[in-house]
Amino acid sequence: MKSLTGQEIRRAFKAFFAERGHMVLPSFPLVPKDDPTLLWINAGMAPLKPYFDGREIPEVPRIVDAQKCIRTNDIEEVGHTARHQTFFEMLGNFSFGDYFKLEAITWAWEFLTGVLELDPERISVTIHEEDDEAFEVWHRRVGLPESRIYRGKEDNFWEIGEGPCGPCSEIFYDRGEAYGCGSPDCKPGCDCDRFLEIWNLVFTQFNKNADGSYSPLPKKNIDTGSGLERLASILQDVSNNFETDLFRPIIDRAAELAGRPYGRSAEDDVHLKIIADHVRTVTFAIGDGVLPSNEGRGYIIRRLLRRAVRSGRKLGVERPFLYELVGVVDRIMGDDYPEVREKRALIERVVRTEEERFLQTLAAGEELLNRMIDELKARGETVLAGEAAFRLYDTYGFPIDLTVEIARESGLTVDRDGFERELEEQRSRAREARQVAEGMQSQRGALETFTEPSRFVGYDELTVDASIVGLFKDGDRVDGLAIGEEGQVILDVTPFYAESGGQVADRGEIVGENGKAEVLDVQKAPHGQHVMRVRVVDGSLLQGDSVRAHVDEAFRRDIVKNHTATHLLHKALRDVLGTHVAQAGSLVEPERLRFDFSHFGPLTDEELAEVERRVNDEIWRDHAVRIREMDLDEAKALGAMALFGEKYGQRVRVVEAGESIELCGGCHVPRTGVIGQFLITSETGIASGTRRIEAVTGRYAYQVARERQERLRQVADALKTNVTTVVERAQRVVQEVRELERELESAKARLAHARVEELVASVETVAGIPVIRAALSDLDMDGLRQLVDEVKARVDSVVVVLGSAYRGKVQFVAYVSKDWQARGLHAGEIVKQVAAVTGGGGGGRPDLAQAGGRDASKLGEAVQKVGEILKQVAGNQAH
Repeated sequence: MKSLTGQEIRRAFKAFFAERGHMVLPSFPLVPKDDPTLLWINAGMAPLKPYFDGREIPEVPRIVDAQKCIRTNDIEEVGHTARHQTFFEMLGNFSFGDYFKLEAITWAWEFLTGVLELDPERISVTIHEEDDEAFEVWHRRVGLPESRIYRGKEDNFWEIGEGPCGPCSEIFYDRGEAYGCGSPDCKPGCDCDRFLEIWNLVFTQFNKNADGSYSPLPKKNIDTGSGLERLASILQDVSNNFETDLFRPIIDRAAELAGRPYGRSAEDDVHLKIIADHVRTVTFAIGDGVLPSNEGRGYIIRRLLRRAVRSGRKLGVERPFLYELVGVVDRIMGDDYPEVREKRALIERVVRTEEERFLQTLAAGEELLNRMIDELKARGETVLAGEAAFRLYDTYGFPIDLTVEIARESGLTVDRDGFERELEEQRSRAREARQVAEGMQSQRGALETFTEPSRFVGYDELTVDASIVGLFKDGDRVDGLAIGEEGQVILDVTPFYAESGGQVADRGEIVGENGKAEVLDVQKAPHGQHVMRVRVVDGSLLQGDSVRAHVDEAFRRDIVKNHTATHLLHKALRDVLGTHVAQAGSLVEPERLRFDFSHFGPLTDEELAEVERRVNDEIWRDHAVRIREMDLDEAKALGAMALFGEKYGQRVRVVEAGESIELCGGCHVPRTGVIGQFLITSETGIASGTRRIEAVTGRYAYQVARERQERLRQVADALKTNVTTVVERAQRVVQEVRELERELESAKARLAHARVEELVASVETVAGIPVIRAALSDLDMDGLRQLVDEVKARVDSVVVVLGSAYRGKVQFVAYVSKDWQARGLHAGEIVKQVAAVTGGGGGGRPDLAQAGGRDASKLGEAVQKVGEILKQVAGNQAH
């Protein structure tokens, strides 16, 4: 048996099948393309489904690859078993109507025993109970003894509903009795680790019909999968996947950062394995464009990152550290997966940002959860209420999965059903809020059944002659709307754009033979018509009226500038920040544009400036904006960007503006130069992993620039200089302020020293106890604590109580030296009683405590109270 690295196994597999006429494909991305049934690519054949079902024909009927995969259905098992992983590599060779069982079986045997030099005597296989053809190849052609060929049924037939299916043959390697369960019946398929499945050969030769019957496929296919990590564990002679060279360097680096060597503690080893596995998964997922978020794939990545962070905390690592392991993954995998190497800096940045955020979340959420657990235990209860778990999730962003794990560690369970009910109620409230906000509640009733067509021509025409085909008020169909009334109008042909895709609706007017109405808003009816919400300002509108519909041109003109600018902005962001940037929402109004996008942290000033420069450069190039309708596949081939999760028909509208190509149903300028100018006004975070840019264009950009210029002039006037030299003048003023602050700090230090001398000299004895007490002014809590520190450094045996009125607040600090603590004095109890005189409260440790009050007029009285407290303590001790 050869000793090979993971990389050597991967490359040997590809080379072996390439020599046998297979086209070598790079791994497909982890995010499935055009396959809504999958969250992740979770098997080697998953991205090749179009070849298996005949939708596409491959260039070559033989394919080999090493496919990266993610499976997350057993996340909780990772680290606890030898082979559970969330990210893994599947080596596969595939045939589409070319070779079949003979070649698939004999080549697998040749690769395992000839290339990898596995011991043939340790190899066993399973076949379907009726697959005599596979038996003949294994027994007659390969020479495998009948005693090592096991027939099975359900485990040896691959199918998923209707469609292609067939029997399979699994190959097992005997790791020896040391890995076994000791049972005399131990054989391939046993739950122990002795017989390790290393390859599955699927012979797709039937089609499962709707009636449950099977018919032979005219073209038979081969689909195989061999887990790289499992092969590596055998060839490197280690007991589990985590000790192979595909994991061990990550584990060793994590162990080094934690100061907990691998192999010393079983509990520590579990956490190190979790970290190694999750870091691999996160690294590859982010490399394929998935950013942490609160839903879908992003939620999975966030969950894995947070589990790894928590494992780090269990190992004593309280700071961000996972990002440092991304480089180790790169060193192991980067040669064969260049996307990891190319995006390493981005991946590290995303991981670190997420770590920092979650550490803040953990601190608040975990403290509250532990209090809840303590209270439950004190009451003898064992179930954390769903409402409490939801409060942690909703208020602190604390993941429910983490709540369940922490509760389980304390022997408690969580009411998941109750949590889900709370979550669904929140979603229902959000849906209702959206319905109200969208103003479409009024479409219930007559509009739901109104099917008269209405043709939108507003891309090209802003004024049209039309007829009123529908009038509605308060959800009912009406014959007319009188002056002063508001209602809804549907025309047989309309130039008014209905709000969609982030672009606000047009405004304008409808003028008919009987009256005139203002168009206030436009929405889409249930059957797709554009519905104008109007207010009649003269006469009336009647069913069947001939009218002239006119869009407010100035209003539309400002909107289209901002809409085309969002396309240019999207392209600039991807160019500057990376292709992980994806639109997460937008708002296009006349006065401004708002663009939400996926990104892991704030943009630097330099990045914002570069984005703004690129957009303006595209504007000043004055590109013609080209708008075409085409088939969706043609648009994708052109490189058009689509909104993730958006549903598109077969015919789509493609907007090209310079290098920006997007699918879009909105309105745009004819040339980019019409936009005039683009100016970013703000960049903020609106959710974890989502940023927002607001910007202005055209005349609004000019207005913002003028306002900024005027503010700059006002600053210059205040600094008694001019706009040209205001920066230099401001820098000098800042320097002068810093010097004055240093002088002030020096004066404060001298004053503090003098106060310390006064305090030390003011020691008095009360009931035999040395005490320093004073009511001061203009000192905050930090100042009081500093004074106490300096006093106790000068006086060994003493009780100190200092109070201060500072900016309307009353504050106290108390200190008791060790010798007086031993005699029953407690700083927390003393300061609590002192603060009570001023209507406040507080407490703390026996040696040092602080408190606050409300009534500054009683500060002196409160400090004098110290004498009574000490006399009372002394009296109690005397008794």
